Amino acid sequence: MVVSPVLIQVCQVLTVILGAPLLHGFIVKLEEKIQRGQGPSVFQPYRDLIKLLNKELVIPETASWVFWVAPVVAFTCMLIVPILIPVLTNYPLPLSNMGDILGGGLILTLGSFAILLAGLDSGQPFGGLGSSRAVMLTILAEPTLILIFVGVSFLDHSMLPFVANHLLVRNPSTYWSPAHLFLVFGFLILLTVETDRLPIHSSIHYEIYMIDDARILEYSGPLLAVIKWSTWMKQFILYTIFLNVFFFPWGLSTSGSIPSLLLAMGFIVLKYGAIAVVMSVTDTIQSRLRFYRYQEPLALSFLFAVVALIANQI
Repeated sequence: MVVSPVLIQVCQVLTVILGAPLLHGFIVKLEEKIQRGQGPSVFQPYRDLIKLLNKELVIPETASWVFWVAPVVAFTCMLIVPILIPVLTNYPLPLSNMGDILGGGLILTLGSFAILLAGLDSGQPFGGLGSSRAVMLTILAEPTLILIFVGVSFLDHSMLPFVANHLLVRNPSTYWSPAHLFLVFGFLILLTVETDRLPIHSSIHYEIYMIDDARILEYSGPLLAVIKWSTWMKQFILYTIFLNVFFFPWGLSTSGSIPSLLLAMGFIVLKYGAIAVVMSVTDTIQSRLRFYRYQEPLALSFLFAVVALIANQI
């Protein structure tokens, strides 16, 4: 039985919405286990969301309408991107032609930009501190992300992620080409930045050391839940792009039948679990760096993207 493409597209969005907290909970649990701790349950993020959604909303007196709109914009952006990328299927679905992989990257950036504005709009010192630090990272991270997306479009001569998926599956020579491998290495480093796994991100929860968390210190209740949920969704989406478009393009449904979709969901558990292990181990074993050294891994990622473009033209 073949499932309706519209229903599959809805399932893709629901997979990101419901799977993002579980992925975050698994990573937190795994990091605690690596550090010989007990750690919370993998379902703790769901409990946190329910708790926050039922709490009272407190708004700073200095905040404007930006403070209200930013969480909604960030969450909406994370709902749009799963429509454009291969989550469960390796073929385009009805609304996938709304944008390409570059457009998806710009939408992700828009969500991050909204939270940056919210941190500044709160009028509190730590919000501005976190936003300024995040901007320093964004200056190198976001152009590198766009450059990597342009690099993969050079490989398949298309801006659609589904075309890249088909090309890598059917042509092993392209998959193992230097241009593609450089893109994979560059994107893997970039994942540590976009998912707060860069060695400069401190594990100590003091405001003075925070980067991304400092931007949302003034949020509470449902708005904080929406922001946290959108952050976890962004992590899930970036893992999806990395795995299904760059590193492991296999395991997606090719027919849209119920068995193939269930198999694709099974592959999601395996693939995302594997990349979560890699990211958790990487984050745990690395020594913390001073903030001013943030440009070193980001510059390396940017260099990989540039070399990939050069290698593709040789």
